[in-house]
Amino acid sequence: MLYNFIYPFYEHFAVLNVLKYISVRSGAALFMGFFVVMLIGPGLIRRFKGLQQAKKTVRDDHPQASVLAKQGTPTMGGLMIIIGLLVNVMLWTDLTQPLTWLVSAVIIAFGLIGFTDDYCGMTGLWKKGVPGRVRLAIQFVVCCSVLFAWARVSGDVNVTVLHFPFFKDLSIDLGLVGYMLFGTLVMIGCANAVNLTDGLDGLVSIPAVFAAASLAFIAYAVGRVDFTEYLHIPYVAGAGEMTIVCSALIGSILGFLWFNAPPARIFMGDTGSLVIGGTLGFIAVVVKHEITFAIIAGLFVIEALSVMIQVGSFKLRGKRVFRRAPIHHHFEQLGWPETTIVVRFWIISLLFAVIGLATLKLR
Repeated sequence: MLYNFIYPFYEHFAVLNVLKYISVRSGAALFMGFFVVMLIGPGLIRRFKGLQQAKKTVRDDHPQASVLAKQGTPTMGGLMIIIGLLVNVMLWTDLTQPLTWLVSAVIIAFGLIGFTDDYCGMTGLWKKGVPGRVRLAIQFVVCCSVLFAWARVSGDVNVTVLHFPFFKDLSIDLGLVGYMLFGTLVMIGCANAVNLTDGLDGLVSIPAVFAAASLAFIAYAVGRVDFTEYLHIPYVAGAGEMTIVCSALIGSILGFLWFNAPPARIFMGDTGSLVIGGTLGFIAVVVKHEITFAIIAGLFVIEALSVMIQVGSFKLRGKRVFRRAPIHHHFEQLGWPETTIVVRFWIISLLFAVIGLATLKLR
């Protein structure tokens, strides 16, 4: 909105010409995302603390000392991230680009799903929140809808093509239905993997920042013809705007982390984790780097796999592989301090991001 209304006056005010650069708008979105969350955070925390139904009951698979320390901490802090993200998407992206509206739809839809799940769980409408099958069904409809819309409005005849890293010319045309189903799998998988990872103070935030920063670079590259020719990656018109979205997400997450740093004053909840995962998954699909993103988001993949392995092993053999799942709870049960787990997982996520970005040139 700010960009579309102000930039046309650059002929009269030369300084406004800088707004045409994605790098400038990305930087502005990052810093404003942080300060918007910092501005609204204290008020939201006070309000949630004052609402008995907004108090989160900590899971009983945490060590007892951790449970007692965190009882009464409010949740739904992801609302801060949603507000900071949407405000800056509207301010700094080009609203004439269809991708801007589609990513906004993803943010709002996943935000509503997460908010409803948190609210129902806290108020007792459903003891464990929205039933899993219902939540997955709604996510499926949302993802298929936005991907179908993107396939129709993108104007790219190769929008349904899946590209593989490490190879210059290896690609598969999935067709419209295949593209929608595969893209939906990426989005839902990412959203729920991030949700599973959200179990310790600050655990999700920095890995999500690394993933968003990596996608910001990829989006910038695939939105420029010269970069795509040099790196031998597909060009996607308008993808540069997703760099601004990623930057706004980074700023909003960092603002939230200010309040979520141990000891957390507020938890992210499904309200935030589903939005982060769904948004990152959607951007990975539209910039055509789904497999590369699976490497970048390797920590989230490991967390999700640990749950799948645990459940599968118990059903097939009646035995558990880990003491608790997701895997960060396993290390808690081994006696690792929470801060040790969080920092080490941050390091692992950084290594995955570096490896994933390296694949852009290994072709």
